[in-house]
Amino acid sequence: MPRGYISLGSNIDKEKNVVSALQALEKQFGQLIVSSTYESEAVGFTGEPFYNLMIGFDSELDIKSVAKILRQIEKQHGRTRNCKKFSARTLDLDLILFGDLIISDGRLQIPRDEIERYAFVLEPLAEIAPALKHPVSHITYAQLWENFDKSKLTQHRVKTPTALTK
Repeated sequence: MPRGYISLGSNIDKEKNVVSALQALEKQFGQLIVSSTYESEAVGFTGEPFYNLMIGFDSELDIKSVAKILRQIEKQHGRTRNCKKFSARTLDLDLILFGDLIISDGRLQIPRDEIERYAFVLEPLAEIAPALKHPVSHITYAQLWENFDKSKLTQHRVKTPTALTK
């Protein structure tokens, strides 16, 4: 059964949306692996800071079914698709990895290039899957994070909104 990883982000009603999204993801996929929550400045636009975290899950569903579920959860949280790439979001769920698949099929890009580009994706991924290797470069996420340029890092850990944390 492949393990998938979802980058979760929100900067509109972020505490409420993170909790609700975690509950919806748990309902769909069962037990989740949840990183710490990181607060980071908006990238590409001026706006409220984001909460970002990484979610690991196991699923027997095919990748397109998983992607469809994520779009449905986003829509249930007020996400619209007619907004600019860099803009405020109630909820952003990006499937960034799915097993060792490498896919480039329209909107479905696995692994997502955001993994190596953005600290808000890479740091929480390295936290919950440090020994996992990137399917293209074959470098562990811990090593990728260690080598990441942190000179302009604009994120820090915050208390995770209460949902699955025990």
